[in-house]
Amino acid sequence: FITHLYNHFFKFRVGVEVIQDPRVDNGDENTERGNWTSKKEYILSMIGYAVGLGNIWRFPYLAYKNGGGAFLIPYFVMLVVVGIPLFFLESALGQFCSQGPVNVWSAVPLIQGIGVAMVVVSVIVSIYYNVIIAYSLYYMFASMQCPLPWSGCSSCDGSNCSTTPEGAYIIFLYSCKDNLKCINKSTCHTVCTNARLLLCSNVALQRSSGLDETGPVVWHLALCLLLTSIIVTAALIKGIKSSGKVVYFTATFPYVVIVILLIRGVTLEGAKDGIEFYIGSQSNLTKLTEVQVWKDAATQTFYSLSIGWGGLIALASYNNFHNNVFKDSFVVTLTNAGTSVLAGFAIFSFLGHMAHVYKTPVSKVVKEGFGLAFIAYPDALSKLPISPLWSILFFFMLLTVGLDSQFAGIEVITTCLLDAFPTVFKSKHVLLTVTLCSVLYLLGLPCVTRAGIYWVTLIDQFIASWVLLFLVLLEIIAICYIYGGNRFIKDIEMMIGMKTSTFWLWWRACWFFITPCIFLLISSLVYFEPPNYGGIPYPDWGMNLGWCMIAFVLMWIPVAAGYKLIKAKGNPWKRLKSLCSPSEEWHPYLDVHRGERYSEERCRRRNNSKIKAEVNLNVISSSWL
Repeated sequence: FITHLYNHFFKFRVGVEVIQDPRVDNGDENTERGNWTSKKEYILSMIGYAVGLGNIWRFPYLAYKNGGGAFLIPYFVMLVVVGIPLFFLESALGQFCSQGPVNVWSAVPLIQGIGVAMVVVSVIVSIYYNVIIAYSLYYMFASMQCPLPWSGCSSCDGSNCSTTPEGAYIIFLYSCKDNLKCINKSTCHTVCTNARLLLCSNVALQRSSGLDETGPVVWHLALCLLLTSIIVTAALIKGIKSSGKVVYFTATFPYVVIVILLIRGVTLEGAKDGIEFYIGSQSNLTKLTEVQVWKDAATQTFYSLSIGWGGLIALASYNNFHNNVFKDSFVVTLTNAGTSVLAGFAIFSFLGHMAHVYKTPVSKVVKEGFGLAFIAYPDALSKLPISPLWSILFFFMLLTVGLDSQFAGIEVITTCLLDAFPTVFKSKHVLLTVTLCSVLYLLGLPCVTRAGIYWVTLIDQFIASWVLLFLVLLEIIAICYIYGGNRFIKDIEMMIGMKTSTFWLWWRACWFFITPCIFLLISSLVYFEPPNYGGIPYPDWGMNLGWCMIAFVLMWIPVAAGYKLIKAKGNPWKRLKSLCSPSEEWHPYLDVHRGERYSEERCRRRNNSKIKAEVNLNVISSSWL
C-alpha cells in the first residue's frame, strides 16, 4: 500500500506517467508489468525468436547429410513428440504467473537455480550471437559494390582462372598462381573455393593461427558490432512496447526475401538437381534405420524452437491471463518448421545452379554452418545478374532473422532483473537496457579480435549443446513429477478453459513419458568431440575454459538449492518437503484471476493448517519424551 502511494506521488511530481514504467500503458491488463499491445505482436515476437539463423543454414545441411527428404520424417515426428509439447509447457508456465524464467520457479523453489542457469545461458549466447549478426552486417555492406568482392575468381572459361579477384577488400588476397591452367571447371571451383575461404578468413575475420594468437581488434567488425548493439538497444528501449512494433518488419521481411530467392532460384539452370538432392529422387530412406538421423532431428527441433533458453517463458509472461496459449504454440511451432523447409528449397535451388555452373555434384558445394551462409551461398548469388542486389537481400535477411532472436535473448535478462528488483529498475528501464547492451558489446569485443571466430565456435559448442538438454530435462521432471503434471494441467485450464480428459491424454503421455525418454536417449548419444575451427585444434587452456563455462551455468542449480535449504525452517526432511511444494508467491499475478484455488483466504487457511499440524506434532513429541 505504501509502495502504491509512493508510485502515485512520484508520478504526480514528475507529471509524465510513462517515465515511471515505459512498458505499461492504459490498455494493459497488468498495470504493473505491462502486456503485449496486441496478439499479433506476441505471435510475431515468438516466431522471430524461434526462427533463427539455424533455420537458414543448419536445417538444410542436416537434410542433405541425413537422406534428403527422408530426414523430414524423423524431423516432424520429433516436432510432434518433443517440440510442440515443450513449447506449450514453457509458454503456459510463463503466462500463468506472469513472471520471468527465475521467478516462475516459485512453483518448485528447490530448483529455482534452473531459471538462473537459463538466464546465464542467455547472457553468454547473446554475446556471440551479436557477433554473428555483426558478420551479416559486414557482408551486407561488402555487397554494396559491383562486382562483388568474392566474385573475382568465379569466371572460368575452361582454360584459365581469372587472375586477381576484383574489389578493394581482397585485392591483396588471392591470385591464381601463374595463371593456373584449369583442367576442368571442377578444378577451378576448388581453386575459387579456396579464394572465398581466404576472403572469409583473411579479410572479413582476419583470422589468426589459433586461439593463442589473439591479435588486435578487427576494427570493421567492431564497428559492425557497435551498430548492431545500437539497433538492438533502440528496439528494446521500451521493452515489449517498442520491440513489438519492430517485429512487424523483422519477423516478416525474411519471408519476403526467402520467397523472392526461391522464385529466382527455381528459374536457374541446375536448380532441379539441387531440389532433388534436397528432398527429391535422391532421398535415402535407408537413413531412417540410423539412430544418428533421429538424434539430429531431435536436436534440430529442440534448438530451432529455442526451448530451454528462457525466452519462451519471458515473452509469454507478458500475455493476458486468458490468452489461448495452446493455439499459439501450434501456430509458432508449425511456422518454424515450415520456415526451415522453405529455406531449404531456396538454398538448394541456388546450390544446384552452382553445381551446374562448375559441372560438379551438389554434394561438393554444400557446406555446413558458416560455410553455407558466408561462402557457398554468396558464391551462388555472385553468378546472377545484378548480383549485389541479391547478395544485399540475403545478408539483410540474415541480419533481421538474427535480430529477432537477439531481442528475445536480451528481453530474458531485463525481465528477470525487473521481476527481481522492481523498485530499483521499474522507473529505469531505458537506463537498464542501454547499460545491458553496452556491457554485452564490451564482452563481445574479444569475439571480434583476430581470434574471434575461435571464441565464437568455442562458446557455441560448449554452451549451446547438451547443457540445454540437461536444463530442459530437469524442467520436465520438476513440473511433471515434483510440482505435479495434473496440477499444472488444472493451472492451464484456468487460462484456456476446461478440457476433456481425452484432450489431455496426449499431453500427459508426452510430458510424463515420451519426451523425458527421448531426452535421455539424446543425452546418451551425445559424445564429446574436441572443438576446432578450420582444422585448427584448441589449446588445453581453451578447452578448460569451455568446461568452466559449463560449470558456471550448471553451478547455480546446486547453489540455489543449498541456499534455499539453509534459509528454510525445520528439520532436513521438512525443509526439503517445503521446498518441493509451491511457495506463497506461486499464483496468477492478478487477484482477479486467482479464483478459489489461489485465493488469499484459502492460502491463509492452508498456512494455518500447517502451523496447527506442526504445533500438534511438537506437543505429541514433547509428551512422548
